[in-house]
Amino acid sequence: CLNLFQQGAALIMSARAFTDFTTRATFEIKKCDLFLLNEGPATQVVLTRDEGLQYYHTMQVIRRMELKADQLYKQKMIRGFCHLYDGQEACAVGLEASINLSDHLITAYRAHGYTYTRGGTVKEIMAELTGRRGGIAKGKGGSMHMYCKTFYGGNGIIGAQVPLGAGVAFACNYLGNNELCVCLYGDGAANQGQIFETYNMAALWKLPVIFVCENNRYAMGTSIERAAASTDYYKRGEFIPGLRVDGMDVLCVREATRFAADHCRSGKGPILLELQTYRYHGHSMSDPGLSYRTREEIREVRSKSDPISMLKDHMLSHNMASVEELKGIDVEVRKEIEDAAQFATTDPEPPLEELCNHIFYNELPFEVRGTNPWTKLKSIS
Repeated sequence: CLNLFQQGAALIMSARAFTDFTTRATFEIKKCDLFLLNEGPATQVVLTRDEGLQYYHTMQVIRRMELKADQLYKQKMIRGFCHLYDGQEACAVGLEASINLSDHLITAYRAHGYTYTRGGTVKEIMAELTGRRGGIAKGKGGSMHMYCKTFYGGNGIIGAQVPLGAGVAFACNYLGNNELCVCLYGDGAANQGQIFETYNMAALWKLPVIFVCENNRYAMGTSIERAAASTDYYKRGEFIPGLRVDGMDVLCVREATRFAADHCRSGKGPILLELQTYRYHGHSMSDPGLSYRTREEIREVRSKSDPISMLKDHMLSHNMASVEELKGIDVEVRKEIEDAAQFATTDPEPPLEELCNHIFYNELPFEVRGTNPWTKLKSIS
């Protein structure tokens, strides 16, 4: 009886503690730098407890998923290209917080985080990384080529996704559905000629596209100061309005994206966001990431600007969550990642006869020639 009484008392205390949490709080965020704009996003913003917990959970999933991918790559369970997103979580989560799932998004090859925020599951993403049948692209896309209903990858050619994203925005305009496309690229791709061609078309046709330069400072391994005559990427649109945003603060990214989405939906055409962010890993798993920057620099960013730690500090300092509650989320996330990794390493690989399936959508089966005229495969939609 005493044990039951103690359990009941603990539940009552837990319920009281829960009701004592602040349900919403106002935060002062960093002001954005503006280009061709008279005013920018708000600098005093409201965060609810539910939003904070959701952002924290999503960022932790992305972080833990990428760390597990690093581990599996080193164990040779993941092969080929693999570009990790840890450190940049506030970009993906902040962007998604201010657009709809019916809106559209396209990015380069650092795509695992966006695959998750667009609706993919951890299990599907991890299985795709290991090339298994249960992967989000049935094990045939790998790290760089993952897709969801309104997510167009995952593109391996530097900068090539930008004109594709403008094409998606053109379709939104044509259909008149009040949707938009978020088109992401990095600071390395920002010097590509096709990006400037796309700016021109998007501005001419007033396309509802948010161009987002995720400036993580080092492209494939060269600092922006050594690679670009102008590092003001938010001004690169020339005739397109732009904002430079603290990409390590999920609230800054959220408010800037909300401002940009309102701009697009009101018929004003494209807008450009430069998110100043940082990747903890090298460019890809083949890059240790230490030949062009120091360990001390990485440690400093982690200690002062880590997006997860910043949000955690916000919530704890405003009594929006307890340390125990956030630790509980961490434990839950770790289990989800471990279960997904177990699936990703035991699920079977796709058989050879499925290699050419899904070349076309909704077509009758047809033969595909293999690597020589005597090898015949079949494609089934």
